[in-house]
Amino acid sequence: MITLCMDTSHVFLALALIRDDTLIASVCEQCWKRQSEEIFPKLIAMCEDAGVTPDDISQVVISKGPGSYTGVRIAMTVAKVLCAMKNIPLYTVGTLQLYAGNRTCRVIMDARSKRAYTNVYENGIAVNEDSVKECEEIRNEYNGEEIIGDGRLIGREDTWPDICANFLAVKDRWERMDNVHLTVPEYLKSSESYMVKK
Repeated sequence: MITLCMDTSHVFLALALIRDDTLIASVCEQCWKRQSEEIFPKLIAMCEDAGVTPDDISQVVISKGPGSYTGVRIAMTVAKVLCAMKNIPLYTVGTLQLYAGNRTCRVIMDARSKRAYTNVYENGIAVNEDSVKECEEIRNEYNGEEIIGDGRLIGREDTWPDICANFLAVKDRWERMDNVHLTVPEYLKSSESYMVKK
């Protein structure tokens, strides 16, 4: 069974092919705001290099967000069209979960306006619900855990995971979509503290 994995939710274009439980090909490049231009050439090249044709793809997995409003929709649109045309299953996984993999860490993704999408994970299991918080709030509650993502937002280094390998690492957390056409991106509302007028 060949699984196509795609993530375009943040600054990366991440594409992977998994045969059963083995990652057989991958592409992961930073191309902020260029994912829509790059996804098809990179996808075609990756499949050709791996000797995989569209007919070989048995299912698709995508990150569902949170992330860039437009970015999340790029992979989702490609996946929905492919799955609908081929009548194959579509699975989703949360972007923060994908970035965390099976680590104990805090994931931080820039949400603009001095805010970030964030969650803490223990051995890959979410401690809380994914949320949007002010960067200052995250900085104040930070307890020294490993940072994955846009660490600079709280005065740390940016650290990125192997997104393609993480698709396989979190396979048990893929969520099958009952209706491909009703699959929608996951957007988060700001935390209550952000909504309070100061």
